[in-house]
Amino acid sequence: MKDEETNLEEQYEIMIKSDEAAAKEAHATTYKEEEPINLGRVDMERFGGPQAETADFHLGYHEVPLLSLPSAGMFYPEGTVISIRSAKVSEIRHFSTIDETNVLDIDEKLNTIVDACTRITCSAKRLSYKDLLEEDRFYVILSIRDLTFPEPESNLKIEHTDKKGDRHDIEIKKEYFQYFKIPKELDKYYDNDVKSFMIETRSFGVIEMRPPVIGIMQKITAHIKEKQQKGLKVDQSVLQIIPYLHKDWRIFNDKTIFDFEIELNGWTSNKYNLVYTLAEKMKVGIKPNMLVYLGDEEEEVPITFRDGIKSLFIVQDITGELL
Repeated sequence: MKDEETNLEEQYEIMIKSDEAAAKEAHATTYKEEEPINLGRVDMERFGGPQAETADFHLGYHEVPLLSLPSAGMFYPEGTVISIRSAKVSEIRHFSTIDETNVLDIDEKLNTIVDACTRITCSAKRLSYKDLLEEDRFYVILSIRDLTFPEPESNLKIEHTDKKGDRHDIEIKKEYFQYFKIPKELDKYYDNDVKSFMIETRSFGVIEMRPPVIGIMQKITAHIKEKQQKGLKVDQSVLQIIPYLHKDWRIFNDKTIFDFEIELNGWTSNKYNLVYTLAEKMKVGIKPNMLVYLGDEEEEVPITFRDGIKSLFIVQDITGELL
């Protein structure tokens, strides 16, 4: 009888251990399935080294809705996600060395901020900041600044005298911006599959055009700089329209520009005038004036930087830190 009781106890222990093992396995399976969408508190102590950097990378970024961009996201591939983070001290220090008398240096420093603080993905594929439209860049930079300096005393302000002669300090806000819009006459040529305008013409066939990306403009800037250093003349007529005719910065180079210069010599004046006019109508960026209500009056206020372009990331007002 005692042997039977001992045997029953052993069987009971085996059953308990089996149930515990099954429960652990079920819990592990459930945890694996639910982990990607777990919105609970994260235990950061379990991350170490590179894992901590990866966690910070994801948690520090904020998505920029494509529809909020000046381009409204019309020219990005389906599934594109643009995310930004605040600028780090090292990036701000680099930006502080900007030469505000040098247009090329201003361009380079702005791109450095965008490069460091922007992440662009499309269908799980990582894209480059160079795939960002040039016309969307300023909006993205201001969004990065808003994350970097959320304090009210860090706001960018403009001194403005209204129509009545009264002076105002007006904050530069994205909600005050006005945008260039694609004219209705071009809307019908927009092709959602290629994210470009496929413009049908009577005399020159179909011309594909779209606003340029940062990568294209960077290479054009480098081309201008090299020409200037060599004391060579820059053909502005070429550089005004070629960015709108090429969309892949990865295969755009000096040879592309040279070949286009040769091709342009064979164009008729009618074709050049057509393409030039289309390029002018294809602007989708921010207009130079904000639209602001001052009391009951609506006024246009020029977007300027009282303390220079450097004030984008170097806050001049330090009164909030002084005791």
